[in-house]
Amino acid sequence: MATATTANPAMTGVPVVTDRIEPKRVVAFVIMVFGMFMSILDIQIVSASLSDIQAGLSASSTEVSWVQTSYLIAEVIAIPLSGFLSRALGTRLLFAISAAGFTFSSLLCGFASSSDEMILWRAIQGFLGAGMIPTVFASAYTIFPRSKFHIVAPVIGLVATLAPTVGPTVGGYITDVMSWHWLFFINVVPGVLITIGVLALIDFDQPNFPLLAHFDWWGLIFMAGFLGALEYVLEEGPQYEWLQDSSVAVCAGVSFLSAIAFFWRVLTAQVPIVDLRAFADRNFAVGCVLQFCIGIGLYGLTYVYPRYLAEIRGYSAMQIGETMFVSGITMFLMAPVVGRMMQKVDLRYIIAFGLVIFALGSYQMTWITRQYDFYELLMPQILRGIGMMCAMVPTNNIALGTLAPDRVKNASGLFNLMRNLGGAVGLAIINEMLNDRTDLHITRLQDRVTWGNAMAVDTLNMLTQRMQGMGDGALMALKELSQIVHRQALVMSYGDTFLMLALFFAGLSLLILLLNKPASMAAGGDAH
Repeated sequence: MATATTANPAMTGVPVVTDRIEPKRVVAFVIMVFGMFMSILDIQIVSASLSDIQAGLSASSTEVSWVQTSYLIAEVIAIPLSGFLSRALGTRLLFAISAAGFTFSSLLCGFASSSDEMILWRAIQGFLGAGMIPTVFASAYTIFPRSKFHIVAPVIGLVATLAPTVGPTVGGYITDVMSWHWLFFINVVPGVLITIGVLALIDFDQPNFPLLAHFDWWGLIFMAGFLGALEYVLEEGPQYEWLQDSSVAVCAGVSFLSAIAFFWRVLTAQVPIVDLRAFADRNFAVGCVLQFCIGIGLYGLTYVYPRYLAEIRGYSAMQIGETMFVSGITMFLMAPVVGRMMQKVDLRYIIAFGLVIFALGSYQMTWITRQYDFYELLMPQILRGIGMMCAMVPTNNIALGTLAPDRVKNASGLFNLMRNLGGAVGLAIINEMLNDRTDLHITRLQDRVTWGNAMAVDTLNMLTQRMQGMGDGALMALKELSQIVHRQALVMSYGDTFLMLALFFAGLSLLILLLNKPASMAAGGDAH
């Protein structure tokens, strides 16, 4: 005969988990998922429309880049903080504050009339909205029984992968049809409904307000310096030659010193702002490493594909979105398939399969040419969608689904932080590799494009004849040939980048050997 968990809900703040789920809680969870989708979507929704925002605000290229950077820095600071705030304020109050603050700051972003205003409101939007992301993960693994994880896990995994993937598509469409202001106004009505919904329906736990008296302000300052400065270094480093730029060098120093102070503080404080004890669980620790690396692939390819299509193919934001949507559809269709697989197959094998498939999709892109179009990108994007869902969803469950309920809130913040940090590190590495390999290939191609190369001479003569009557035809032909060489070098650097990703994810699949075998997903009863 099955026995209920012996923990007293009034003392732990965690409800007793049974196989029966109240419809009210299901509706509340669905509302929370929509909130998380909005928060993650807004990371990428402006990426395809930065030029429009720049023109609308009369901002410089440096200023408009901070529209994205300020959001990312604020979010990466707030995500690990959510664990403490969720325990102190309770899920209901924290999520309502996050949703309401995110909605109001979205409205202010839409009305911004200068770059300074936009950067400020985007930072507030990122900081407040970030609380919704780990709260959804924590709620999923505390209110639902293990027998339902195969349904819940694909839902949150789908949102976490789909939102950044379709962000450029949604942003490009909204900007083309209406204006960039509606990138932010579109959040207002759903945000208000989400705030009202969570206040009316969430009853997962109770707040512990006395915990706020132990809030570690020094821990927050050190964490903000560590993560905020690190995010800046990773965002700006590739374009400013890393430590050769004074601002990047200063931020790198601030991040390093703050990291030392932060880890000293969380290991010695009576009530640390972030509890690192969850890393003592092997599956959680390895799951975080996997999540970090999956973030490299998730955000890295969401960046590389659009950049190739814009720079080499000359696609508009709308055309890029339509091309990229293949991965989104694949992820959507794969969600229920992964859920069924989780009931019958060892989660470690699903993760390894996903990483290998992801590597295969990247490997197919190593032969990329400047003629690659929708149909050439079709299969790599399908494999990318399949691999991402198979890798991420079981990783979520292995990392969070086996922790004790009272540790999930804090662990969820750390787990989601790893995905965002992985994305930041991945983008920095990819940008650096594209720059370095482009320079290398330009040098190699220029060594071959000489008067002794018959093909180069024929191409130059053809271009010269085409430029006749347009001024100095010979000079214009040389410029055109130089552009051809640069474009080819850039395409070759994309091939090198995809090869690096393919080898990385193929090797990453071996990491599953470090995971302990998780309990069967089909098992009922208490989640723990």
